[in-house]
Amino acid sequence: MNREETTEATATARHPPALSDAEKRERLRALIGEFDTAMLVTLTAKGGLRARPLSLSSASSLDALYFSTAIDSGKVAELEADPRVVVCLQDKRRFVSVSGVARVERDRALIDRLWSESWRIWFPGGKDDPSLCVLVVEPTDAEYWDLTGSVGLSYAFKLAKGYLTGTRPAEDDERQNAKVPL
Repeated sequence: MNREETTEATATARHPPALSDAEKRERLRALIGEFDTAMLVTLTAKGGLRARPLSLSSASSLDALYFSTAIDSGKVAELEADPRVVVCLQDKRRFVSVSGVARVERDRALIDRLWSESWRIWFPGGKDDPSLCVLVVEPTDAEYWDLTGSVGLSYAFKLAKGYLTGTRPAEDDERQNAKVPL
């Protein structure tokens, strides 16, 4: 490597190149695909926030996130009053927050397409259970934090360096953290 290539490689290591919106969306899509469960946050009638865990449908994408629920559940009433939601996904080293607008669907074709046998626990009548409906969340924007793989190692190094030098670590790697317009 000549001097110019070394300088460029060092600069790239310190300041990774910015990701395009398409690259951020792809990274977000891949992260969401690795989760089975999410926390759905709704607004209560009294203006409070309520979060509850729901199974994320395997058919979810960046166009829509799908959850099964009972038509008479409190969350359905909350969504009918105010459809704005936040969906949070988390494990030890990956975090995703998706803001969006939710609606309730009773479309049998959609239920058939999304049906998972694991839903039978809550819907003993299967696909035809009269209480079964689908919450469809249409994302408006999202943010992710991914501290896995080489990105996670790089971030751990930045944290250690910050601790030792008494400085705040730079958060300049969009592979690790990015806001994603949808």
